[in-house]
Amino acid sequence: MKRIILTGGGTAGHVTPNIALLPTLRELNYDIHYIGSYNGIERKLIEEMDIPYYGIDSGKLRRYFDPKNFTDPFKVLHGYKQARKLIKHLKPDVIFSKGGFVTVPVVISAHRKHIPVIIHESDMTPGLANKLCIPSADKVCCNFPETMRHLPENKAVLTGSPIRQELLSGNKLNALNFCGFTANKPVLMIIGGSQGSAVVNDAMRGILPELLKTFQVIHLCGKGKLDSSLDHLEGYIQFEYVKKELADLFALTDVCVSRAGANAICEILALRKPNLLIPLSANASRGDQILNADSFENQGFSEVLTEDQLAPTILISRIMKLYNNRADYIAAMETSEQSDAISKIISLIEDLSH
Repeated sequence: MKRIILTGGGTAGHVTPNIALLPTLRELNYDIHYIGSYNGIERKLIEEMDIPYYGIDSGKLRRYFDPKNFTDPFKVLHGYKQARKLIKHLKPDVIFSKGGFVTVPVVISAHRKHIPVIIHESDMTPGLANKLCIPSADKVCCNFPETMRHLPENKAVLTGSPIRQELLSGNKLNALNFCGFTANKPVLMIIGGSQGSAVVNDAMRGILPELLKTFQVIHLCGKGKLDSSLDHLEGYIQFEYVKKELADLFALTDVCVSRAGANAICEILALRKPNLLIPLSANASRGDQILNADSFENQGFSEVLTEDQLAPTILISRIMKLYNNRADYIAAMETSEQSDAISKIISLIEDLSH
């Protein structure tokens, strides 16, 4: 039986693609283990999947001044020692890393033990953790064609992002019953991001009366972001988040509005949902969502509006353009090379673990 260590943490986006690989790895009879941080979001998510989990110290490498910059290097060093000890004990055939600072000691330790390493970069340009890992990797998977030029030519592989396969098997009728919607009016889904974007939520709620003339609206607004004054508005339903019903809601959706996080938009691409992306501004991030959105727009998958373009008339006109031309966006997504990521990544794992 071949053994694989998965690693990744810090955000859900560094864990869910690993989870998406689990069913296929299990079918292939891999012995699966996971290395993450002691108390990161990845611990709960992975332990729910009944996978052996090992926590290590995880310091953060910052590009800005912070008092923790003086203590975190010692955490990183200790994390490296812990990772080296675990890898020596577990003797994996291959490592798959999804990113986050906890992966750096794991990847470097594996490389020094001559264990093959595959890493995955979600965003357009590699983040700092993956930049540190790339020299130790055998292959680097990515989501966007433009990312290929930022990676070593002999390592780069365009795969797209592994998508939870249950998302592809939603039931429209279940969603209609769950939402109390009718079958004769199109559905718009608003995805405010895991934390719930006030910018997206407020902009979309501001045009609800106009939207409801054409659409029924599902609004995933984020934890603590429900607006009780809208609870009884006909054709509108809001959730902080959904889990088991998400596949059904996507099956019912005709078009969606979303932030431009890499995993979210890769799911939208896999589901062939015409979409309007509103990327997180560069003031609040390193600008990766803007680059992600631009790539999807250039490939014909998406419409894009920046946060400073969210005037009601512009927003409504773009959504109507998206809906009226939805067949064009679907056709473009059908030709994407960023599909079937699971089989591409599993093929790399199989090749390197022999």
